[in-house]
Amino acid sequence: MNTFAELLGNRWLLTAVLASTGAQVLKVLLILMIERRWRPAAFMETGGMPSSHSAMVAALTTGIGLTQGVGSPLFAASAVFALIVMYDATGVRHSSGMQARLLNELVDELRAVVREGFAPLPLRVLLGHTYLEVGIGTLLGVGAGFFAFTVL
Repeated sequence: MNTFAELLGNRWLLTAVLASTGAQVLKVLLILMIERRWRPAAFMETGGMPSSHSAMVAALTTGIGLTQGVGSPLFAASAVFALIVMYDATGVRHSSGMQARLLNELVDELRAVVREGFAPLPLRVLLGHTYLEVGIGTLLGVGAGFFAFTVL
């Protein structure tokens, strides 16, 4: 079997990618429902509800747990990886987003004072996630993993 066919047949990878993609689609749909505006660019953004990173690593870890057992070294490695990703999403990346928001406010104040030739691009503020966003992403990923490895 060639490598590309093996890659396309990897249920664990496909489940993780589909969980992440589903979370991104859900993010766009939630913006449409809650804010009443169509913003397809949100599909490519980090941050927001739900966390696609959490959905991805939770789906992968669930699939490994269901097929390899929760006592396997592979499950342990995947679970540690998932916890690091989720911790980073709520900690470092979330803090970076809050700092970016404050820096953007400072730049706006500087623009008002200087008014000439100073126009840096605004920093991205939706970098990380709240605990709720990570929790919902995790539940989405666990559900995708259970569906892919117990129903299909």
